[in-house]
Amino acid sequence: MAKKKVAFVTGGSGGIGKSICLKLIKSGFYVAVGYKTNKKDANNLTKKNHAIAIQVDITSRKSIKRGIQSCKKFFGQNIDVLINNAAISQEKSFEKISDADWDHMLVSNLRGAFSFSQEVIPHMIKSKWGRIVNVASIGGQWGGRNQIHYAASKAGLINLTLSLAKLYSKNGITINAISPGLVKTDLIANELKTTSGKNKVKQIPIGRIADTDEVADVVNFLCSNDASYITGQTINVNGGMYP
Repeated sequence: MAKKKVAFVTGGSGGIGKSICLKLIKSGFYVAVGYKTNKKDANNLTKKNHAIAIQVDITSRKSIKRGIQSCKKFFGQNIDVLINNAAISQEKSFEKISDADWDHMLVSNLRGAFSFSQEVIPHMIKSKWGRIVNVASIGGQWGGRNQIHYAASKAGLINLTLSLAKLYSKNGITINAISPGLVKTDLIANELKTTSGKNKVKQIPIGRIADTDEVADVVNFLCSNDASYITGQTINVNGGMYP
């Protein structure tokens, strides 16, 4: 890249988000590490790196706008790359999911990506270059049993990806999603201890769960100029769990 570009990663303080931040930094991006409450880990990521930790609540448009302004003020540039990674999950049977559970899941996992994308796309259009990568989930492709609201939110994110790509790819903006299967993060640690979780691992054709770096590598590629003709796609990173 002739000019270093700015990437904002929501949910960047841990898990997949942390690995994405480190990969992008290594690839030469300026990186804003978005976090909601985990300030310590977010700040640790910025040490010795040209990066900044920015608190942002993706359920709040006001917080998103404030985060974008903080990013621009620090780097002196607008956001060129947006990674919509922040999300929540909840293990709950369908019968026990409340309206409040449903609304909070959809606001966090779908509306947040919509709002953030809507705020950064106008600059990307002016620049005639942009990258948006939405971190979906295999649950959004094959459904869910014990977290149907989570699966529905990720299915919506996949469709948002496709719709935005149809609208803005002609402006030099690629919009893609990645769909991880089981990944070694704190988020699924408890699930992997259960009988059903262990059975899921046995059913993975590649024979193991993914490392966060393996997911981050795909995101890093989609953010590069090498991926300039890839848009509107959902890239499966699931070890063969889903075609």
